Amino acid sequence: MFLPHDPLGIDELLSPEDLAVRDTVRGWAADRVLPHIAEWYENGELPGIRELARELGALGALGMSLEGYGCAGASAVQYGLACLELEAADSGIRSLVSVQGSLAMYAIHRYGSEEQKQRWLPGMAAGELIGCFGLTEPDVGSDPAAMRTYAKRDGTDWVLNGRKMWITNGSVAAVAVVWAQTDEGIRGFAVPTDTPGFTAPEIKHKWSLRASVTSELVMDDVRLPADAVLAGVTGLKGPLSCLSHARYGIVWGSMGAARASFEAALDYARTREQFGRPIGGFQLTQAKLADMALELHKGILLAHHLGRRMDAGTLRPEQISFGKLNNVREAIEICRTARTILGANGISLEYPVMRHATNLESVLTYEGTVEMHQLVLGKALTGLDAFR
Repeated sequence: MFLPHDPLGIDELLSPEDLAVRDTVRGWAADRVLPHIAEWYENGELPGIRELARELGALGALGMSLEGYGCAGASAVQYGLACLELEAADSGIRSLVSVQGSLAMYAIHRYGSEEQKQRWLPGMAAGELIGCFGLTEPDVGSDPAAMRTYAKRDGTDWVLNGRKMWITNGSVAAVAVVWAQTDEGIRGFAVPTDTPGFTAPEIKHKWSLRASVTSELVMDDVRLPADAVLAGVTGLKGPLSCLSHARYGIVWGSMGAARASFEAALDYARTREQFGRPIGGFQLTQAKLADMALELHKGILLAHHLGRRMDAGTLRPEQISFGKLNNVREAIEICRTARTILGANGISLEYPVMRHATNLESVLTYEGTVEMHQLVLGKALTGLDAFR
């Protein structure tokens, strides 16, 4: 049987456990996010974020693919399915989970001391503590080696100064994983946000990711003990490995936004009448729907393939760039095409299409712009480094 929602039979590749994770997250999003998301987006807020985080923790969605410390220890595919379902509701909700688990928790889990893991990870996995990840700066985006945030030793302490920009969860975080220049190279620090000198003003006036807490981090002589440093890594390998893990989630998540927009367009085409019949019966509309379905399900297949490689321990950063570049770019095109099917209704918050399209404009450039991923792939293909 041909199923419009699963034309390639991708569900047959999933185990009962995979399907249970997907359906659980989908049910939570339908109950807790979809009834309110248009209002949150319109108002530019995410009310009850701490309660949502605790609920996501109870689902096992925070630090989902990490082992121990209260984390679910799920497979990479299961984590990807969760990202897809969360972003089908809204990119801001998926960002909350990605930054918490794939960036802040992942950094502590991989590079932190046992004391740091015990201090932070159980509460973060439960959603009792929210984390953020400070890498991007006001004047430094794609070139993190040029960051200006600096940490200097003062006796046994570290003194941290600098600013970070566009930081998801920043204003509500209990711990910030902050990357800084030091005399020894770039180091990461687990910074309690109640430390004197640390502030996180929220960024307003956004036209994308409006249902998400986005902040600036300001560090003015923030004094940290010696054990605040993530001792397991020095250099850009630390933050870049965290970004790879988060980008993997985006490969899946972007297909959630695309799926929601495609389904809205498909439902609309079946019921909206022009010239005496549903617009889904016209050739041009069917051509659009067919092209959207092709890119959507090819993207999901790509995400699934990368997930299996991650579970096997064979996934390379260049392959993650392949997935992020393709899937986000195609997701935006699906949203734009869906908008044309909905016509003027496509710009209304009564439908999810324009909300997803504007969110994806941020997803397209954060955690690696289109150009950066193109250059990653270009270097891998040619063996020539165009970054220099």
